[in-house]
Amino acid sequence: IFIYFLTSTTVIFIYFPQSWKTWINEEKKKKKILKFPSVLRSVTTTGKEGLLNRKRPFVGRCCHSCTPLSQERLFNPSIPSLGLRNVIYINETHTRHRGWLARRLSYVLFVLERDVRKEMFARNVVENVLNSSRYQVAIVEVASEGASTDAESGVDSKAVSKVRRKARGFLQEMVANISPAFIRITGWVLLKLFNGFFWSIQIHKGQLEMVKKAASEYNVPLVFLPVHKSHIDYLLITFILFCHNIKAPHIAAGNNLNIPILSTLIRKLGGFFIRRKLDETSDGKKDVLYRSLLHAVKELLRQQQFLEVYLEGTRSRSGKPSPAHAGMLSIVVDTLCANSIPDVLIVPVGISYDRIIEGNYNSEQLGKPKKNESLWGIACGVFRMLRKNYGCVRVDFTQPFSLKEYLDTQRSRHLQASLTLEQILLPTIIAAQYDEDLHLNSRDLSDEPWRRQVIANLAKHVLFTASKSSAIMSSHIVACLLLYRHRQGVLLSKLVEDFFNMKEEILSRDFDLGFSGNSEDVVMHALSLLGNCVNVTSTNRNTEFIIAPSNTVPALFELNFYSNGLFHVFIADAIIGKRSDMPQPCQTLYQVFHDAVTRLIEYGVLIVAEEDQEELSPSEEPWPKKFPGALAWRSDEEDEDSDFGDEQRDRYLKVSPSAEPQEFYTFLQRILTPVLEAYSGAAIFLHSLISPMSEREYTQKLFKYLLTRTERGVAAYGESATHYLVKNTVKTFKELGVLKERREGGVCRLELSSTFLPQANRNKLLQYILGFSLL
Repeated sequence: IFIYFLTSTTVIFIYFPQSWKTWINEEKKKKKILKFPSVLRSVTTTGKEGLLNRKRPFVGRCCHSCTPLSQERLFNPSIPSLGLRNVIYINETHTRHRGWLARRLSYVLFVLERDVRKEMFARNVVENVLNSSRYQVAIVEVASEGASTDAESGVDSKAVSKVRRKARGFLQEMVANISPAFIRITGWVLLKLFNGFFWSIQIHKGQLEMVKKAASEYNVPLVFLPVHKSHIDYLLITFILFCHNIKAPHIAAGNNLNIPILSTLIRKLGGFFIRRKLDETSDGKKDVLYRSLLHAVKELLRQQQFLEVYLEGTRSRSGKPSPAHAGMLSIVVDTLCANSIPDVLIVPVGISYDRIIEGNYNSEQLGKPKKNESLWGIACGVFRMLRKNYGCVRVDFTQPFSLKEYLDTQRSRHLQASLTLEQILLPTIIAAQYDEDLHLNSRDLSDEPWRRQVIANLAKHVLFTASKSSAIMSSHIVACLLLYRHRQGVLLSKLVEDFFNMKEEILSRDFDLGFSGNSEDVVMHALSLLGNCVNVTSTNRNTEFIIAPSNTVPALFELNFYSNGLFHVFIADAIIGKRSDMPQPCQTLYQVFHDAVTRLIEYGVLIVAEEDQEELSPSEEPWPKKFPGALAWRSDEEDEDSDFGDEQRDRYLKVSPSAEPQEFYTFLQRILTPVLEAYSGAAIFLHSLISPMSEREYTQKLFKYLLTRTERGVAAYGESATHYLVKNTVKTFKELGVLKERREGGVCRLELSSTFLPQANRNKLLQYILGFSLL
């Protein structure tokens, strides 16, 4: 089926190129005309247009605190000026040939001229792993469990042979079989397909220049660590590296993609399959054999192969980065610390889509189980993709940094242990006491607690950098504005004006945009991509149109997915005084929130007033609480030699009474409201937990409860009932010590902890959450 599909698609592209393009363009026109009348194109932008008032930032520099030497390498002042490039736009100028025939065969000539050779890739990986000492020890250990032994060998030879066959089968899945010829063919097919359903795939030439220089000049492996948004991610990274003559990486893929035919194709492109959970044994014990075979990854690194690992483990169902899983990253760190390789260069990668090809994850957000991948399902998905356009894609490769330098920096510091949520919040909620040593001394990586802490911090650091470097797309901004600024509807001209202002806000925070052009055109493009999630109605005079988000639960869930692409831009500003979800591990919370407060003061959202200042009118209330000593705000000009000295007066913060800052402040609060509604609903639901129940059953009941609150109008934000938020509340309450796990007959069940058995403490938890709600 797959070969037939591939062949038929190729025939259509080769023999009917004009018909194919005409059909695609007609589909685009139909969709635009049906959704937006032609009158919309006559709307004029009220705001300033043309060049952005702020310069486009160059994102992706590595951390100056953790890797100061790496930040100076590979970078020069001319790199930011190299600008963007559409990878899928290929013509004769990208080849060594010119003329009519070169124009017609530009794709073929381009892929043939790429530098892909068999000798670039690993050899004898299976044999080297099977001959390793660790594997031999694991064979004896596994074979001796439950097997008879003889006096001479000590282990039954039949049992050893059986384990060896099993191990070889595992290794066949865990080792790629890269084919340069197949990479070229796939590169040509992807050029055709991507041009069919993407308008552009943008990369920054300066970022690729740093990666290319690292790959060619440094004799060490590169490890690419992208965010995970779609199944297309795997193909995108390999395709972009192929187009720039960078060696294809070995891609760690979940075993859910290990299906007939498809698995063979994936392995020829560099993919290898690993379990989602390492210890998938019936008795729940560690799978010693499988863990020993994971050293195939060490063998790849030893042969200086490049790796591509997705720390989130699975695609994000929320539009926000999922928590990092550092299992594969720990193997990379262990390989370096065992001196098997001199160094490793880490490359976080940000990926942003106008619209993901999976469409949406609404079925999963509505509580339905995830469908298993199948060859037929993938073929049907490709056919569906050819009937639609998914807008633009932006891929950002950040500056490669030395893993060795990062570890050396951590050894020189007093590493602060990560506090649990229970230790942070419980004392505030119910006045519990915790007396623990919060610091770990500098030590070698052999110390297991310290090692785990460093690897966990590294995973968070990488995911933070990749997320921060991900460009903001037009669909993210429009969805966010419709949900949290204009939920009841807005005139198109006003939406365009707010869109332009939001671009300025984003650029001022050093985030890049994944689009360019006139704001009116970009908004129209975003609205067409959001499709049925948006309602368009005309005014009485039919000269202006009102845009409003659809009120259906699936539409709200989908808009929330795209809106969350903007969540990390404003999260620090929105939760001043609270704990941030993703502060950079090398930053203190004080730094994060001091920067946020300063930024809001600069923008005029917050006003600083001294204790004895009498400029406030009677109707203007000052900020109700002073900052505690550690968070007292001081401007940068007030240094230790300031005239205030020890007699510096107390200061208050208040929200500016002007209309524009008030509107922005309300917008920041509304961004967090769905999360707070989910947590407050979950806190109320705790009262119904009378007897222990399985986590799955508890999650399903909580989801139905939150969904009912939405349908009855008790919850103002329907997206507060998304399944990912429900699961987050359960996870958070477990970490907070509200819920605890107990095993009964081999089944893990959830119940209230002894601390929260009294109803008074549950009420305190609810009041604590409600204290952050929008008044």
